[in-house]
Amino acid sequence: QVQVVESGGGSVQPGGSLRLSCAASGSIFSINVMGWYRQAPGKERELVASITSGGQKIYTESAKDRFTISRDNAKNTMYLQMNSLKPEDTAVYYCNAGTTFGIHYWGKGTLVTVSS
Repeated sequence: QVQVVESGGGSVQPGGSLRLSCAASGSIFSINVMGWYRQAPGKERELVASITSGGQKIYTESAKDRFTISRDNAKNTMYLQMNSLKPEDTAVYYCNAGTTFGIHYWGKGTLVTVSS
């Protein structure tokens, strides 16, 4: 099994920045992809960005040019650096870890609020 725990959410003004962290533990050797998802009030959960064990990154249109996904394998931690935040970025951000067994694990989420 894999456990993932998010941190780093909070409240920020439009144009501000936040860095989210996702710490993985357990059978981390089996993780082949990790991603950040978000769910805004009244909306479905959506992918923000993902990164494979080989370092290949994917960004959705909403995250491109503003967000940067990265991972520190030595710390078993994934990050999401979010810059130029907008009110529409307000959501609960979830970490997801996908394994070679085809199982995905979710964290409990961290709330990001962008408001003036």
